[in-house]
Amino acid sequence: MKNVLKFFDKLEDKIRRKLSHYPILYALIGGTGVVLFWRGVWHIADDVSLTSGISLVIGIVILLVTGIFVSEFIGKQIIISGLEDEKKMAAKEGDEIETEETQLRKLQSTLNKLEQKIDHIETHHSESHLEPLPEDKKLD
Repeated sequence: MKNVLKFFDKLEDKIRRKLSHYPILYALIGGTGVVLFWRGVWHIADDVSLTSGISLVIGIVILLVTGIFVSEFIGKQIIISGLEDEKKMAAKEGDEIETEETQLRKLQSTLNKLEQKIDHIETHHSESHLEPLPEDKKLD
């Protein structure tokens, strides 16, 4: 049994490595697998005559005991932001948004100044009698 699991683990790694270079193909193959999986689950439920109510209860129980229910339907980012007491953008105060915008403007200004200084250094360096900077050393 261990050898079979090890074989499929190595096969999975090899396939993922190759498919990761072709994301659209990877998404199509993965999506097909997901749809076929759920189609099979659906048909098995029909074959054993599960009613919609029983299916719902069994599904909720499975998702709750595996810990997937909340993360699947709410999402990890929403839970994390709630735990960190972050506010949604719509709920943020006007001054909080303005503060963030001001910080972004300051960062952009600092970046612009750094670019100007680098340009000045490159220009000064090329005007001197030293060898010009190699292309791979320039910071364009």
